[in-house]
Amino acid sequence: MPQATKKMTRLCQAGPAEWATMLEVDGQRGVEGRTMTDGMTRMDGDQTLNADLEKTSRPIGEASGLPNRCYTDPGHFALETARLFDRAWACIGFAKDIPEPGDARPIDHLGRPLLALRGKDGEVRVFHNVCSHRGMVLVDEPTRIRSVIRCPYHSWCYGMDGALKATPHVGGPGHNAHAAIDRATLGLREVRAAVWFDLIFVDLSGKAPDFESFIRPLAERWFPFDQAELRHAGEDGSFQLEVRCNWKLAVENYCESYHLPWVHPGLNSYSKLEDHDNIVEPGLFSGQGTRVYNPQLSNDGRRFPDFESLTASPKPVTDVWRTRAEYVALYPNVLLGIHRDHFFAIRLEPLAPDLTREHVEIYFAGNAALGADFADLRQTLKTMWHEVFVEDVFVVEGMQRGRASDGFVGGVFSPVMDEATHAFHRWTADRLLSSGGTPDDRQPDLSHGRPSLPEAV
Repeated sequence: MPQATKKMTRLCQAGPAEWATMLEVDGQRGVEGRTMTDGMTRMDGDQTLNADLEKTSRPIGEASGLPNRCYTDPGHFALETARLFDRAWACIGFAKDIPEPGDARPIDHLGRPLLALRGKDGEVRVFHNVCSHRGMVLVDEPTRIRSVIRCPYHSWCYGMDGALKATPHVGGPGHNAHAAIDRATLGLREVRAAVWFDLIFVDLSGKAPDFESFIRPLAERWFPFDQAELRHAGEDGSFQLEVRCNWKLAVENYCESYHLPWVHPGLNSYSKLEDHDNIVEPGLFSGQGTRVYNPQLSNDGRRFPDFESLTASPKPVTDVWRTRAEYVALYPNVLLGIHRDHFFAIRLEPLAPDLTREHVEIYFAGNAALGADFADLRQTLKTMWHEVFVEDVFVVEGMQRGRASDGFVGGVFSPVMDEATHAFHRWTADRLLSSGGTPDDRQPDLSHGRPSLPEAV
């Protein structure tokens, strides 16, 4: 009898106690370690993958990178959705896209329809974008809600707080109520959400650490920059790139400065490899910093205004940030750049195992930078960053193609140059190995005070 048939026979003959062991049904896994929908390999039954991930989780001098399937396999892509995105604070968009009360924006987040909405109180909320009646998508295009969110199917209506307000004819023609329809329990399902530096984050599981604890190490590191000063540049500060690579390769490339001399020769001409240092906060973010940031976008000496909160900081702090800029990947899917005079964020939107959309948004400090006097500089800065990010495309796409090779088994890390990249690999491996999210023995320390910057107070 074929092995698969034997497994099926054993399952059919098993009692409920054995089913719990043989068939872990959490919506993802099933018989023979496969999902009931897409054939995804069951993690705790795939010893080869587990062994590979454990190698990735070793100290950097002993570690190997994530195996190829983590970049190419559709089943693994689905697993990452569950373990890397659903159980973490993932970025889904930008608050600047819903600036006024009533503004609503539908968002497809890894196949899930969500709705970002600014309420009458000015607060940003996120709901599952489906009607509680028959699961109809409620909002298809960005819009402004005047009074209620109305389902286009049976006209059930919801308030901007998600409460179910109206159920026309639910009890029959002319009868808008029924004892079996409890409006109090049928409102829109709200998603745990937070906004920081204009980025909208969600925790779909509802089980991630509170957002304040999650963001505290980075917020304290960047304490001189007041996010209240952020002003988006509009068309002068927004563009997208669609890249034929797995989303993790975009993170890995962004984290390190090792490639600067060969991939970014123009950037390396004034911000050299030796001017950079590694940034690592285990389990949260990693990246690189430069010590020679010196914005020169015009021939007449004009430059954007600095953050007022930075200029008002103690002199040792302003001295550090006068020439320092930092570029970090905040896990899982947002890439950030902070400078004395501007900030940018890149939201990575995974579309497929080998396809990623990068949403790039640029912000300035205060209203003056948005004036006509700076229009040419804004365009110059946008063009500069666009060129830099496009220079990376052939690298990440080349690494993606390389993941089809049996001759590559994860690669190695330079203990000096790849510290930030390995930190991301280790976070990924640990999350994939732990069905509950971050393993207990790898919890990052979120209780410390402000981290020290290199040569800073």
